[in-house]
Amino acid sequence: VDKIKLKIETAWNANEENCQDTVMYIIKKMDEGCIRVSYFSDGKWKVNEWLKKAILMFFSMREINVIEVGPLEFYDKIPIKNKFKEKGVRVVPPAVARYGSFISPGVTLMPSYVNIGAYIGEDTMIDTWATVGSCAQIGNRVHISGGVGIGGVLEPIQSNPVIIEDDVFIGSRCILVEGVLIEKEAVLGANVVLTSSTKIFDVTREIAIEMKGFIPKSSVVIPGTYPKKFPSGIYHVPCALIIGKRKESTNKKTSLNEVLRQHRLSF
Repeated sequence: VDKIKLKIETAWNANEENCQDTVMYIIKKMDEGCIRVSYFSDGKWKVNEWLKKAILMFFSMREINVIEVGPLEFYDKIPIKNKFKEKGVRVVPPAVARYGSFISPGVTLMPSYVNIGAYIGEDTMIDTWATVGSCAQIGNRVHISGGVGIGGVLEPIQSNPVIIEDDVFIGSRCILVEGVLIEKEAVLGANVVLTSSTKIFDVTREIAIEMKGFIPKSSVVIPGTYPKKFPSGIYHVPCALIIGKRKESTNKKTSLNEVLRQHRLSF
């Protein structure tokens, strides 16, 4: 891996285009799940920036072509992922996953989209019209509800991808972008929008605690607002509210509505 990394870094810095075989090998290994853009080590998530460089080089090397899939026709640079039966992945038409993404056994893709560089863990559900952006990292047994947008990132190279850890439940129409981290077993209610600058308030104690960029383990989160003064007056700006913790006694398969009812809320 170190030799391959050095080849990519050298070619990237010199703006060379003579490492096509190396780039193709890297994308193949990403497609197989042997290497991934982000990994957990020493208690935190780290990014393989050189893999993002390889993806960008892959784009520049590819020519746009017609891609035929039965009666469907596409016109793109990146092939479509295939052989789902052998991989143990259920794919409902017209779901599409790009070559260079990795989808683990037991995953269900309802009509959805998975971009290159993304990693999806075992037994995860990607529901209808959800999108998983380039390099996003999704854990095991995660439920991504209908219409959820998981942002992708290739540039800037040093930017973190969106990371969703194991056993997380993401409610309908949530938007998660700009490298936010959702820690294990968290539950996000419908329509929660998180960017790197979105204020997140833990309102479970007398004085709220403010944070940004991540949702702590087992948190139950709903959309909220907070007042902000502008020249024309005071307006309410979107934020996210941590209203409690997912109980250890709560089965990880429990529905979002059941979790919210435990906190006297429902949508």
